[in-house]
Amino acid sequence: MGLKDGHFPSETRMIIGVPFVYLPHAVKWVEGSRIEVAAQNCHPAEKGAFTGEVSIQMLKDIGVKTVIIGHSERREIFGESNTFIREKVDALLSNGVEPIFCCGEPLSVRKAGSQNHFVEKQLMESLFHLDQSQISKIVIAYEPIWAIGTGETASPQQAEDMHAHIRSLIAANYGNATADGISILYGGSVKSSNAKDLFSNRNVDGGLVGGAALDAEGFLQIANSF
Repeated sequence: MGLKDGHFPSETRMIIGVPFVYLPHAVKWVEGSRIEVAAQNCHPAEKGAFTGEVSIQMLKDIGVKTVIIGHSERREIFGESNTFIREKVDALLSNGVEPIFCCGEPLSVRKAGSQNHFVEKQLMESLFHLDQSQISKIVIAYEPIWAIGTGETASPQQAEDMHAHIRSLIAANYGNATADGISILYGGSVKSSNAKDLFSNRNVDGGLVGGAALDAEGFLQIANSF
């Protein structure tokens, strides 16, 4: 059974983020279904000499309405800073495209007990310049870097603690109503066997699923874990 033929709760959004070269095929494939398509990255410049990069307008031209930005691999491997990711946030919103903003700490920060401050800095430098109407259009994904692709997963309590912290920061800057309306996803070795426990937390609104999404049946089980 494929994703398009599967069933998941009516109140659940399912978005698949595929590599650039497959995006046109994915957009066409999901036509008429409840599945949405996201790009895994973008470049913030409207135009210019950025050979090999993909602009937001290019993505809009093929029907992409959501883009993942700030993924830990983009930050760690490609050196993307909070300031550069802020540029992407602003460019996406000005083009009417939904950002899924990733944040999260490496193992060294977690071991030092500084994860709250680390994530707060990411939010402050990339998101908290936005006004209330703009921040409401953001989806946030918390991904503890030490739990991505390692088989290690933050415990349900660790996930809830960070998600609650992120929501409290939003509330302090924009009010409780705005904070409650923003989806905060958990990403970090989410799989069908642990999704229900993770998603049962009050402040965990969904998952940013990596390798487990490659198995359609398992992915549907995750989507049905809410």
